[in-house]
Amino acid sequence: MAAMDAQSAPASPIGMIARLRSVLGGSSEASVTKRLAGTVFIIRIVSAAMAYLSQILLARWMGGSDYGVYVYVWTWVLLLGSMMDFGISASAQKIIPEYRAGGQHALLRGFLSGSRWITFIVSTVVAALLACVVKLLSPWMGASEIVPLYIGCVTLPAFVVANTQDGIARSHDWMRLGLMPQFIVRQSLIIGFTAGAFALGFHLGATLAMLASAAAVWIAMIGQMMVLNRRLGDQIEPGPKAYDFRGWLAVSLPILMVEGFYLLLSYTDVLVLQQFRPSEEVGLYFAVVKTLALVSFIHYAMAATTAHRFAEYHASGDKARLSAYVAHAIQWTFWPSLAATVMLLALGKPLLWLFGPQFVAGYDIMFIAAVGLVVRSAIGPVERLLNMLGHQHICAMAYGLAFVMNVALCVALVPRFGGYGAAAATSISLTFETILLFWIVRQRLGLHVLAFGK
Repeated sequence: MAAMDAQSAPASPIGMIARLRSVLGGSSEASVTKRLAGTVFIIRIVSAAMAYLSQILLARWMGGSDYGVYVYVWTWVLLLGSMMDFGISASAQKIIPEYRAGGQHALLRGFLSGSRWITFIVSTVVAALLACVVKLLSPWMGASEIVPLYIGCVTLPAFVVANTQDGIARSHDWMRLGLMPQFIVRQSLIIGFTAGAFALGFHLGATLAMLASAAAVWIAMIGQMMVLNRRLGDQIEPGPKAYDFRGWLAVSLPILMVEGFYLLLSYTDVLVLQQFRPSEEVGLYFAVVKTLALVSFIHYAMAATTAHRFAEYHASGDKARLSAYVAHAIQWTFWPSLAATVMLLALGKPLLWLFGPQFVAGYDIMFIAAVGLVVRSAIGPVERLLNMLGHQHICAMAYGLAFVMNVALCVALVPRFGGYGAAAATSISLTFETILLFWIVRQRLGLHVLAFGK
């Protein structure tokens, strides 16, 4: 009887809680990773719920045309803002652990301040140049797009600095500090500002929605900066600073190519749709993408948690530890992603209905778009592995080829098939990218990076 009770204990609520605590509450690398990844995932889930709510409210308050313009401009902000940090937000997870391990404190202090200054200055200059481009092209633009695009330019410097601070915070395992300002505080402010404007009787068009978004980005970034500076002051002793801008860029620019091509791959479908289809169809497709965002959040959570540890284990020369950690990261990316995909497809129609009854028409597109996300999750965050181990050039090449394929397929399929063509183009491109990355890791590192098989 005692043996039977012992065997059945894990199936009881008390046994399940004890088992969960042993998995997540331990001090082993796997437990720490799961705990940190869980923190990232929860933040992204809460953020997704808030973003989903804000998109639903905006779609209902603004109408199809204004909402489509807002989505178009905000997509440009997300795309350009995520690229204009030169890849420093990602390379910080390689540079900071290496400086700490090597005792290079002057360079570490220089990077923590210099990385933010350089991204702010350059993004401000680029934003001013982009505003000039908008001015030059305004005769050929829709009247409703011009002012929102100017506001998007004003938003970019704060967005870029926030990304840089995110990378610095994650390199210290401060996941909440890295992510909450961008994904929780910012979304809360956007909802609050737009709801307040709507309640006061203002016409909530694309211009006012972009003003609310710009204010939210700036406020969240400044608050994050204040907290981050205080924490870094507690962790790092004052002293001289050294600046290796050339070395930082040598590491960051290839990573920027990887991140940039991935972002282009992510946003090409929406941008091409805007060129060939009505704004209402762009908004419908964006609702489908937002509904499936949960799947990509799982991949993001593991990538954000594991990247600096890949660099740390590689720097220490512990190949066995690195290999085991990579396998663990892949398993905890694929299987939760698969489960989330099944759940979202099952609940797709009621979720899309929240945007408005007309958005249910995009339900079939979800199945096409989901294929690429599931295939990509099967190899986990291997792009971060390649970046952290010095193979960022060939990783960028793989992403570049996938991007070119996506553009060609979108241009060929979107004019005729609309959202269906955009989803098919992206899924095919993600599948091609996954095959390339699997082959590269197998050839360069000798690792099996599929969630199944040997």
